[in-house]
Amino acid sequence: MTFEPQVEKLDAEALLTPEKESQLSVVWRRFRRHKLAVAGLSVIVLFVLMAIFANIVAPYDPISYQDPYAKNSPPSAQHILGTDEIGRDVFSRLLYAARVSLAVSFVVTIASELVGAIIGGVSGYFGGWVDNTIQRVVDFLLTIPLLPLLLAFSSLLRGITIPGIPDQWASVVIISVILIVFGWMGTCRLVRGMVLSLRALDFSEAARALGMSDGRIILRHMIPNAMAPIIVSATLSLGGVIVLESALSFLGFGIQPPVPTWGNMLQAAQQGMLGQPAKVFYPGLAIFLTSLAFNYVGDGLRDALDPRLKL
Repeated sequence: MTFEPQVEKLDAEALLTPEKESQLSVVWRRFRRHKLAVAGLSVIVLFVLMAIFANIVAPYDPISYQDPYAKNSPPSAQHILGTDEIGRDVFSRLLYAARVSLAVSFVVTIASELVGAIIGGVSGYFGGWVDNTIQRVVDFLLTIPLLPLLLAFSSLLRGITIPGIPDQWASVVIISVILIVFGWMGTCRLVRGMVLSLRALDFSEAARALGMSDGRIILRHMIPNAMAPIIVSATLSLGGVIVLESALSFLGFGIQPPVPTWGNMLQAAQQGMLGQPAKVFYPGLAIFLTSLAFNYVGDGLRDALDPRLKL
């Protein structure tokens, strides 16, 4: 007689006990409420798929294909976005340019965030003369105008051959390295500020008491606890890298033709801009959409990863 009420009581307690939600699902639920961030993520996924499957979707080879009878031709059934000044299909080059521009953006951003996180972690953790030396170097680099510096280094390093890499792709590697070298300072300052507040907490003291080395504490405790702002910073910088690389290529100091990028497609299209302004519109729209989408995603991640916000 007493067994059934106990079962009913246990069932009621189980129903009243809320299931523990994982941190990832909490972030995703909060992120989905940011409609512009979800739309931006959809745009990014679309461009990434275009870049991955460019060799399947593109009807022509973007480098070697040339139609001598269709130079600067308008859109047609054969060339849906027309051709450029030497008869290459604009649609094919636009797809392959997405592959190059996005690949450079992701590689530069990941490498810059990694370098900045490590240097910032070392600076904030050790403090003292180590912190002062690193921060003075960062201050000096931040005072230098970035675009003229990039133009100077791009001009100096142009024409360098890299063993094992075709000459036409050497400029991609050179521009990526230059952007990495001058792109880690913001993350360094961000991580330093986080580590300065983390190193005095109990878990840091406990790790030192257990005999963990300084390098292990930085890599296993300090940087992982600063991952939320690093992720937001990386997302926001992806769009900035695309714009910066496009600006260098547009000015003729970036990735050199025949390798297609959105920037050098803009440079090539400006010669016939009065006759066919749409040739400028296509790569310009791609740059605008991707940079705007990355900014919206970064804004959504910032809100979703901030525990102080109740969304």
